[in-house]
Amino acid sequence: MRKVVAIFSLGIFVSFHSVATSTAHQEKPWGLSIVSRGVNSSFVDATGYDPSVVPLFYYQGESIFMNGLELGAHLYKAPNNQVNIVSRMALFDGPEKYRATYKGYYIDSGFQWLHTVQGSWQLGFEILSDLDGRMHGNISSSWDINSGDWQVLPSISAHFKSADFNSQYFALAEASNETIGGGVEVKATIEMRYHVNSNFYLIGSAGVNLLDDNAYQSAAIEQRWNNELYLGFAFFNDKATPNKESIASKAYLRVSHGWSTPSDIGDIIVGHIDSDRDGVKDPYNNQLSSIFYGLPLTDEFFGYPVDIYLTPGFAWHWDSEAQSTAQEYVLAFKAFTTFTWPVTWRIGLAEGLSYISKITYIEAKEMAWKGYDGSKLLNYIDVSIDVNLGDLLNISALDKTWLGYGLHHRSAVFGGAEQYGRIEGGSNYNTVYLQFDF
Repeated sequence: MRKVVAIFSLGIFVSFHSVATSTAHQEKPWGLSIVSRGVNSSFVDATGYDPSVVPLFYYQGESIFMNGLELGAHLYKAPNNQVNIVSRMALFDGPEKYRATYKGYYIDSGFQWLHTVQGSWQLGFEILSDLDGRMHGNISSSWDINSGDWQVLPSISAHFKSADFNSQYFALAEASNETIGGGVEVKATIEMRYHVNSNFYLIGSAGVNLLDDNAYQSAAIEQRWNNELYLGFAFFNDKATPNKESIASKAYLRVSHGWSTPSDIGDIIVGHIDSDRDGVKDPYNNQLSSIFYGLPLTDEFFGYPVDIYLTPGFAWHWDSEAQSTAQEYVLAFKAFTTFTWPVTWRIGLAEGLSYISKITYIEAKEMAWKGYDGSKLLNYIDVSIDVNLGDLLNISALDKTWLGYGLHHRSAVFGGAEQYGRIEGGSNYNTVYLQFDF
């Protein structure tokens, strides 16, 4: 559990710190990208360019930042220097037969120093470990080149690996019992972003990696070179428009309670909200309670009045005859659009990541039916509709209070995501909530 909780806990803490120290909200740099990633792996029996769907998250606040698969907080920040604490999800590209052991990812945490040499040229120094104490580090040089609608981000890095780290992730010691020495590998990457229109971008990257001698000579490796490609689309701030000094969106706190359902999203859309199409309900009435905080990012999307939030959250899954308690950590972006009919309503949609301490009964049952073991880390979706209680009841004191229904959804992106173990299935909870604007 501690391998992922560090990321979500950092996000929740710094987000609450932001609202406690800020009375006005500016438009903040943010981004959400969905890419198809393929790797020509160095491992024996690897599957080649088997594409994997990966969501990438971007945000730059005063204290916290996200950059793709990295979440960090500034310990010190000056015009040409930053000292940060970071956690990063590293995707594991080994053969399928090791997927049950290595789970498709591991988490690195540590410290980072970034130094701007001049203009767009930046040097980076990192000392990291996985959460079992295997040490490694990076020295990197990167550039940020902008020209019209194009942004080009080339980089080159040297990755210094301890013997423990090299053995675990390149000799696959946990499965093979082979140990090797440390080493230094070299990686060159070029990322490109193209601004199509408004908030819509195309994004892609190509990278090549040269393994060290110890890694290359291990029994698990068959080639010294490997490369990575990804291509997808993204939503970022409109680079043609300066960020607003003040936005209308307000921070919020949402508290909810929900009940599990065997229904999938398709069932729920057609009205089978508490059972599958055969009328089967969850016989154990499993339930959760959750709390979410909304940090406002912008009040405009593609030129329309849409509120976008960064929303960390925590859910408590209650015990029942079929399961013990479990804790769920969520980090997501959420969009709201507001309409009047004849009172004020909002429709919301969130996309993010969910990590749970124990796989719940309803989720384990579906995974077992499909022949999978399940994954604690999954994609998160929240779909909601709420009504303004002040408008509904004509009570001005309730103008900042909303009553709503939300679908709390975890899933594995139809078996197309390496970081979720290439499984299918998930879980759904129908929730009711109160949301309070600050």
